[in-house]
Amino acid sequence: MRDVVGDHELFRGLSPAHLELLAGCADNVAFAPGDAIFREGDPADHFYLIRHGHVALEMPIPARGALVIETMAAGDVLGWSWLVPPYRCHFDAEAREATAAVRFDAACMRGKFDSDHDLGYELATRFVPIIVDRLQATRVRLLDLYGDSSPDA
Repeated sequence: MRDVVGDHELFRGLSPAHLELLAGCADNVAFAPGDAIFREGDPADHFYLIRHGHVALEMPIPARGALVIETMAAGDVLGWSWLVPPYRCHFDAEAREATAAVRFDAACMRGKFDSDHDLGYELATRFVPIIVDRLQATRVRLLDLYGDSSPDA
């Protein structure tokens, strides 16, 4: 598992000792098409490195259904809510096809961060761009949905 973790862009350049710590929090998972990976409001107990397949990151919109914010694919990181108290998912994630991923246990990861602040800082700075990208994608999709498209706007 250490090699799989170390080969991912998110973890590239970390020390072998740090990769070993992170690999201890990881396991392989698979999802069938239509499987819910997490739902908005669920405890954010995991995050994922998608190895293959596609996952729709969705925002439930009352009376409209789910709005797809982004479609995740191989190499993408799915989930950031595990980093931010109160550790609740902010979106829904659903496998759109057979999907394999590396799943990281959030409590394990936070424990590693607490015991090794250098590792915590390094990974927090690597997750910030992921959070910003997700929020920007959400903003764009909401502008598409609710934006005023009149010429006078």
